[in-house]
Amino acid sequence: MARSTAAKTIVAKTGTPSLDTKSRPSRRRGKDTFEVILTTAGELLAEVGFERLTTNLVCERAGLTPPALYRYFPNKYALLKELAHRLMDAQDKAVLAWLEAGGTEASSIEESVAKNRDLQKQINAITRAFPGGDWILRALRALPVLQEVRTTSRDMVAQTLFDILKTANPGASEDRLRTATRLTTQMMYAATEMVLEEPDQDEDKINEEICWMVALYYQHLTRAASASRD
Repeated sequence: MARSTAAKTIVAKTGTPSLDTKSRPSRRRGKDTFEVILTTAGELLAEVGFERLTTNLVCERAGLTPPALYRYFPNKYALLKELAHRLMDAQDKAVLAWLEAGGTEASSIEESVAKNRDLQKQINAITRAFPGGDWILRALRALPVLQEVRTTSRDMVAQTLFDILKTANPGASEDRLRTATRLTTQMMYAATEMVLEEPDQDEDKINEEICWMVALYYQHLTRAASASRD
C-alpha cells in the first residue's frame, strides 16, 4: 500500500508527465541503444523499485549520456510505459494463443479448471521473467497516467473471449456474458498481481482457487443459457 501511495504522490507533485516516446530508431545502432536503455531500466526497476528509479541512474548503469536517453524517452514514465506495453503484449500473446488452441473448450469442470490453471501459470511465469515485472504491475495499477495501457490490454482480451464464448453459447445474454468476460479477465489479472507482489503467498493455491471460481462461474452462465433455450 505504501508503494502505491508513494507512486501517486510522485505524479501529484510533478503533474501529468509526457508518456510518448520521442522517436523510434530505424538504424541498427539506434535500435541497440534503445534496447539497452529499456533492458537497463527493467533491471533497475527490479532492483530499486519505481520511486528510486531515475533516468540518470539508467544512464549511469547503461554507460550512456543523458542526451542519448532523452533522444528517445523524455522521462522515466515514458520508459515505464514502453516496458508496460511490452509486458502486456507478451501476456496477451500467450492468452490469445491459448484461446486459439481451444482453451475455453472442456468436457468437464475439472478439465476447464486444469486449462485455466495452465494459462495462469504461464502468465505468472511470463511476468516473473520480465525485468521489473512486479513493479510494472504496481505502476499500472497505481499511476493513473499508465492505466490506459492495462485497460487496453484487458479490454482486448475480454472482447476476444466474449466473441468465442458467444459463438459457443448463442443463447447466453450478451450483456451478462460481456460483464462476465470483463470481470473474469480482471480477476485473473488480480491473481497474478497477488502472486507476484506477495511472494509469501502460496502460488499453486491461489491459481487453483481463481481457476475454480472462473470455471464454476462460466458453468453457471452456460447452464442458465441452455435452460432458457429449453
